[in-house]
Amino acid sequence: MTALIEIAAPAAGRRPKDTGDRWGWLLLPALLLLAVLFLVPLGLMAWRSVTDPAPGAGNYSWFFTSDVALATLVRTLAVGAVVTLVTLVLSYPYAYLMTVVGARARVWLTLLVLLPFWTSLMVRTFAWVVLLQDSGVVNQLLGTVGMGPLQLIRTPTGVVIGMTQVLMPFMVLPLYAVMSGIDRRLLDAAQGMGARPATAFLRVFVPLSLPGVGAGALTVFITSLGFYVTPALLGSPDQALISQQIFTQVNGLLAWGRGGAMGVVLLAVTLVLLGLVGVVLRLTRTRGGVR
Repeated sequence: MTALIEIAAPAAGRRPKDTGDRWGWLLLPALLLLAVLFLVPLGLMAWRSVTDPAPGAGNYSWFFTSDVALATLVRTLAVGAVVTLVTLVLSYPYAYLMTVVGARARVWLTLLVLLPFWTSLMVRTFAWVVLLQDSGVVNQLLGTVGMGPLQLIRTPTGVVIGMTQVLMPFMVLPLYAVMSGIDRRLLDAAQGMGARPATAFLRVFVPLSLPGVGAGALTVFITSLGFYVTPALLGSPDQALISQQIFTQVNGLLAWGRGGAMGVVLLAVTLVLLGLVGVVLRLTRTRGGVR
C-alpha cells in the first residue's frame, strides 16, 4: 500500500506540469499582445527619455531639479492615496451589505455598481461638472442645510469626488469576492466564546477580508495615478496631476523626452510602492501564521 502511494504521488505531482507543457502555447497570443501594446511603447518612451532632444540624462536631471515637476508627482500620489482611502471607506460597508442581503437585493446592488461602470467616462465626468457647479444641485442641497455654497469644481475636492465615483467598482468587487467566501460560522463561534458582535466583526471578519482590501486598494491607487480626463475637467490647472503635465509636455511643448522621463519616474515610483506593499503583506501573513 505504501509503495502504491509512493508511486501515485509523483504521478499526481507531474500532472499539472504535463498539462502546463501541453497547453502553455495558449499563452502565446496574450504574450504577443502584451509585448506589442505595452512593452514596445514602454521601451520607446524610455528610449526617448534619454535621447530626446539630446542623448544623456538631461530630462531626468530637469525632473528632479524642477520644483513644479516634483510637486506634481507628490500631488498625484497624495490624490491617489486620498481617493483610495475614501473609496475604501465607502465600498467596505457596501460590499458587506451585498453579502448579507437576499439574492434579489444582491442583484440590484451589483447593478448599481456596474451600471455606472458601463457608462462612458466622459459622460460621468461631465455629469459631475454639472452637479458640482457653484449653482449646481450639490451646492443647492448644501445651501438648504446652511452649508453652502462651496467651491467644489476646479478644486482637488471635486477631483477626489469624481475619481472616487469612477473607481468604486474596482474596490467593491474585490471586497465582495473575498467577503462572500468568509465562513460566517466563525463569527458565531466568536460570539459563542463571549465576544460582542462588534468585537467579533473587528477581530474575525475584518482580518479575513484584508486580502480583498489589499487587492481593491492596489487597483484603485494604481489606476488613479494615470487618470487624465476627470482631473482635467474637475480640477484646476494650478493643481494639475502628472498625467496632465505629461500631456502638456508632449502635445503642448513637444518635449517628448521630458514627457517620457515623467512617465518613467511615475512607473518606477509605482513599482517601488508595489514592492513595499508586497513586503508588508508578506510580513503580515507571516505574523498571522498564514503561509
